[in-house]
Amino acid sequence: MISLYQLNSKIRDLKPYEPLEGDYRIRLDANESFLSLPTNVMSRMMDAFAYTAFNRYPDPLAVDVCRMFAQYHKIRPENVTAGNGSDELISVLMTAFLMKGDTVLTLSPDFSMYRFYSSLVEVKCVDVVKKSDLTIDVDELISVSNQTGAKMILFSNPCNPTSVGLTREQVRKIIRSVSALVVLDEAYMDFWDQSLIQEAEQYDNLVVLRTCSKAFGLAALRLGFAVANQTITAALRAVKSPYNVNSATQSAAAAVLSYPKQLERAIEKIVDSRIALSQGLQQLLKKKPGRFVLYPSCTNFVLIRLADARYVYEKLLAEGIAVRLMGDSLRITAGAPEENTELLAVLEQIL
Repeated sequence: MISLYQLNSKIRDLKPYEPLEGDYRIRLDANESFLSLPTNVMSRMMDAFAYTAFNRYPDPLAVDVCRMFAQYHKIRPENVTAGNGSDELISVLMTAFLMKGDTVLTLSPDFSMYRFYSSLVEVKCVDVVKKSDLTIDVDELISVSNQTGAKMILFSNPCNPTSVGLTREQVRKIIRSVSALVVLDEAYMDFWDQSLIQEAEQYDNLVVLRTCSKAFGLAALRLGFAVANQTITAALRAVKSPYNVNSATQSAAAAVLSYPKQLERAIEKIVDSRIALSQGLQQLLKKKPGRFVLYPSCTNFVLIRLADARYVYEKLLAEGIAVRLMGDSLRITAGAPEENTELLAVLEQIL
């Protein structure tokens, strides 16, 4: 077949995202919740599905689930926009709130999709490298933003993959010191207490992103939220696709959010698991001093740095345990107690 058409340079060499495939007995690689939804919550979801009009388009503003989300976080529903996962919202923010040639600031290391989306919308991406202990130099970030005339600063707090976070006051300093739109990805903030979600409407340059994939155990539904002031929210609702969150997702998530006490208990269990995993790794480090570096965590995972990270990663896979390889580090999701115990035992043997 003869064709004159060619893919453009920005997508020509891209490869689809390929999650780890295989039948592993313990999956600690994707930062998912290890908890299944309680029976009563599942029953409520099934009832919601039964009354869903599948022959009709979904509510374009996802009013019910936005209201439930707002109620859960004690914010106003008028400031909430629902998305097909927070990934979609990141893409929409990049596409609509930036012009070709604008500068966006990201941090390194951080969630890799930020730089990916910036390349698709053809904006200049400036990476601010974190300190050796993986913390953020707030003053440097502010300085670079102002020097480059950045239109957007985008970072996760707490950070994926480092598990390290900035305090409220540190983030407030960034917001108040720059003219850029600050997009604060709080995907893991359910496991910490430094959220700015209740302050989002006070700023004219802040968007807070949240997800239902981690703490709420709804990764399969793909649902995220953006919280901002009325002006930004109106613009975001105007530029997103009309029916971006399907009816089944809206109904199911609204059902889950109607059980706030059970959600809080689930979060407590996940945090307890992460604490237990961190303590287990600290004990292992005492037996194997200097063998790896363990970073403090305020998320549902931990990060360890090893000189032979790939070797250890492949040995764990051979034992049926999947974690995430991140260069010279391993990101390990907090699992069920028995999964943590098995991971620690096998890791000790490998080391």
